[in-house]
Amino acid sequence: MGIPVFILAGLLVHFVFLVSIFDIYFSSPLVHGMTPQQTPLPPPAKRLVLFVADGLRADSLYELDGNNTSHAPYLRAILENNGSWGISHTRVPTESRPGHVALIAGFYEDVSAVAKGWKENPVEFDSVFNESKYTWSWGSPDILPMFAKGATGDHVYTFCYTAESEDFGAQDASKLDTWVFDHVKSFFNSTRSNQTLFSALNEEKVVLFMHLLGIDTNGHAHRPNSREYKENIRKVDEGVKEIASMLESFYGNDGKTAFILTSDHGMTDWGSHGAGHPSETLTPLIVWGAGVNYPQKVTSQFFEDNFLKEWKLENLKRLDVNQADIAPLMASLIGVPFPLNSVGTLPLEYLNNSAHFKAESMFTNAVQVLEQFKVKMNQKKATTLSFLFTPFKPLSDSEQINFLKKTRLYIQQQKYDEAVSLCKTLINLALEGLSYYHTYDRLFLGLSIAMGFMGWTTYVILVIVKTHTNLTKAVQSSNKESAALLCGFTFVGMMITFFLLIQTSPWTYYIYCLLPAPVWYAVMRELHVIQNLTANLRSLPISQSLGFILISILGIEILVFSFFYRATLTVGLLVFAGWPVITQLWVQAKTTTLIWTVLCALLAVFPLMPVVGREPNIPLVIAAGLLTLLISGFSLALSCKSENKYRNNEDMKVHFYQMLSIALSTYVVSNTHNSLKNKQGLPVFNQIISWTTLVSSSVLPLLSPTFLFQRLFSILLSLMATYLLLSTGYEALFPLVLSGLMFVWIHMEQEALQHYGLSLKPKLAVFNFAYATDITQFRQLHLDDIRRSFFFVFFIVTAFFGTGNIASVNSFDPASVYCFLTVFSPFMMGGLLVLKVVIPFILVSCAFEAVQVTTQLSSKSLFLIVLVISDIMALHFFFLVKDYGSWLEIGTSISHYVLVMSLTIFMMLMNGLAQLLTTKRLDLSRRTKHHAT
Repeated sequence: MGIPVFILAGLLVHFVFLVSIFDIYFSSPLVHGMTPQQTPLPPPAKRLVLFVADGLRADSLYELDGNNTSHAPYLRAILENNGSWGISHTRVPTESRPGHVALIAGFYEDVSAVAKGWKENPVEFDSVFNESKYTWSWGSPDILPMFAKGATGDHVYTFCYTAESEDFGAQDASKLDTWVFDHVKSFFNSTRSNQTLFSALNEEKVVLFMHLLGIDTNGHAHRPNSREYKENIRKVDEGVKEIASMLESFYGNDGKTAFILTSDHGMTDWGSHGAGHPSETLTPLIVWGAGVNYPQKVTSQFFEDNFLKEWKLENLKRLDVNQADIAPLMASLIGVPFPLNSVGTLPLEYLNNSAHFKAESMFTNAVQVLEQFKVKMNQKKATTLSFLFTPFKPLSDSEQINFLKKTRLYIQQQKYDEAVSLCKTLINLALEGLSYYHTYDRLFLGLSIAMGFMGWTTYVILVIVKTHTNLTKAVQSSNKESAALLCGFTFVGMMITFFLLIQTSPWTYYIYCLLPAPVWYAVMRELHVIQNLTANLRSLPISQSLGFILISILGIEILVFSFFYRATLTVGLLVFAGWPVITQLWVQAKTTTLIWTVLCALLAVFPLMPVVGREPNIPLVIAAGLLTLLISGFSLALSCKSENKYRNNEDMKVHFYQMLSIALSTYVVSNTHNSLKNKQGLPVFNQIISWTTLVSSSVLPLLSPTFLFQRLFSILLSLMATYLLLSTGYEALFPLVLSGLMFVWIHMEQEALQHYGLSLKPKLAVFNFAYATDITQFRQLHLDDIRRSFFFVFFIVTAFFGTGNIASVNSFDPASVYCFLTVFSPFMMGGLLVLKVVIPFILVSCAFEAVQVTTQLSSKSLFLIVLVISDIMALHFFFLVKDYGSWLEIGTSISHYVLVMSLTIFMMLMNGLAQLLTTKRLDLSRRTKHHAT
């Protein structure tokens, strides 16, 4: 298999492995074809008012300040005297769109929405708004349109401000909420001259929805413990009070209005959300008005958290719900059909109604969830061979009929408590059954992917042994054997295809199930390599073989552990610091060893630091910028002093321009931070400098000489200028320490090469990347090259996790991108944050490229070992993926797998990028070329 074909096959195989996890764990749970279910009794309310305070944490609303007064006095008075309250528990991902879908449609959205920035409808769904007679909504253009688009007919109306208003650097983000309240007031005032609108507002089954984004924007910009965030809560409280008073007056205090205030998600102390930390998943819920229970006094109540005492609410009954339970609550209050895809359970304790109404509502809820179960079951039955179909036994057809008959009988006999209890059991069983059929093919698909994984990893090992070592002899296999092998695997492939065809399986199943066949066919074709390798291994002492296997396993386990515990990287780096002593390398290179040990110890400090973004520290960023300037100035002075014949005026200009970029970046970070602190927004000049620096950083290294250290130093300076603009604290020092270690690593590998007598030591000072590819005599792999590859993977993982656990969405700090933009744009911000993660990654990749060419190894041979290490890690994480336990655990297990798979694909692409950055040079003029010769 040629190199381009092999790389293409590798990318394709890894892409399939990566995508498979979304099919196996993240496919859409929605089904269609159910009939709407509505409570037969008249509802208590004619209209519902829903306030969603985006990004509002439960503790921020309920807590009292130092003077024992609430940040929201009106809402505090409501929960103490007029309504019911509790905590709404959200699920991962704690983002605005999934939160609103759970609230208004009653189901937890699948990850396919992330591809649309949590804005568009990847799958059509039903909602309370769709089931209402009329819905009027005011707020953000990111949230409102998706519910209007999904609605049937023309009865969901939206009023949005412009997307540019969502500015994290604005003077006062609470103006977004003031805009909503002012527009609602003017909307109701307009009814005096609009009889049609007046009549529509007086209809039954009306919803008024206010999306309040100010709190979320202020939380991102200033953190939830800031004065701005708390002041915004006060403004929302005043706005809710004014709207409630206006509506009561408009409707003549008819007592037919129900009010709900809640939040889509919370926020971490450092102003981000997306993961499963309690500060993100615990949101407030206050319900009052028509059909809602009054506060219930209690003497004691037990919750695992200690919030009740802190909030001084121990004597008022706290009614906790899951976020999706709010949709059936809204539907029940105004008497609309429950949203078809809702998986919520009606929280009866919030209702102030007859026992008969509660039982009927609960029965409607149970039938609505059961409808989804039946559709899902029939779908799965239709695509599975009858003798292979295993039904969900607790809800067989007879059991369903039995449940429904029994419940209806209890209601007729006025045994309402028994009916409610039976309905809750039925809902839980139907939800279990939904999950059972949704994950029905998971084991079968998982085994197929695992088989493909193991086959691919085995094949790569065989390619390494066959083409880059002397362990095997060339053997020509007979045509007969090859033909028999091909026939055998073709037959297996045809059988799998036939099996999937008669089950009318989705096209993706064919890819996952057929992939192992060609991969294992490629492995079996190299059977003679396996035999030779086995014979060679047998000739080695058992202790040596076992020792090597144990060290390899331990190394990979350390890498896996580092995904869960960053401190593991510290342990690994301290072991690295002692590596020259263990291998006696320090004897021949004492100075290099000392610098290596110091830099390993310095880098080992970073994984012990708190995750980036939690506490901004701009002086540290400025210090990093000044330190970079100092180092580059020192480098320039050394270069001039030695009258470096490899430098010319053009090269000096590039170096000066890079130093200017570093100086400007340092100024922009400082100035932007002060400007935002004073609420003056992002200065246009700073924004222009930031984007110019970003663009130029990819071109400038290509203008510098291709001599090893000059080119690597140029890459560092260019990337450092961009990294400073994306930094908020100590992480600005990280690329400097990492690059220092990479420079020393290149030297250490030279010493190791000499130590094992594998090659003569080339002069690194005059080593030129441009001519490195001309080396025709590449050496074969040595056992020490496995250690080299492991070092690279370890440094890559350190580059990822050194300054934070990027497997967690909430460890991203939006403040990192404020030098570039402050107006909310999920993809632009996400792209810049990914770039911040990639910069240390590029530095390590370029250093690895230097190690490869200076140790006379083809880039393919070392990279194949890297591929094996990362694939074994990926297989490890594939088996660790789970869909049970806390949402934090589920999210983390999946993100780890996606991360390590992306890493493997990314390393293939980064290998090419590193070659481009190190070997290519742009000559802007002939004069430059003339001077260089």
